[in-house]
Amino acid sequence: SSTGQVMFVPAFSGLYAPYWRNDARGLIFGVSEETRKEHLVKAALEAVCFQTRDILEAMNQDCGIPLTKLLVDGGMTVNNYAMQLQADLCGIPVVHPWMFEATALGAAMAAGSAEGIDVWDLRNMQAVPSDTYLPAISDDE
Repeated sequence: SSTGQVMFVPAFSGLYAPYWRNDARGLIFGVSEETRKEHLVKAALEAVCFQTRDILEAMNQDCGIPLTKLLVDGGMTVNNYAMQLQADLCGIPVVHPWMFEATALGAAMAAGSAEGIDVWDLRNMQAVPSDTYLPAISDDE
């Protein structure tokens, strides 16, 4: 349930958006003989969520239009803890479709379209079933 005071900085080949520091190096610290693999995994999940928040804050600042929700997909999105943490850190709802690999669907649709195959008309598709994670902490927390 905790990171066991393990912290993770995912900058093994530099720290990219929004910092753009190719000289940054990845770190895993706070490891002790009591550290378990669960601590490392949780620290890594938290690091990704904090880095995502930093990118979204930079986008909001650059665009001047605050995000009202974050649509997510990919393997990590099946982790309920990570999705709730992302909602809490960003202060906006995180929407996770039940079909969590939308990239594969998009690639298949593009390939089919390129070959003249009639693919789904996205404008007429029903809403994809999804879960929504609402922020559970205040901005002050």
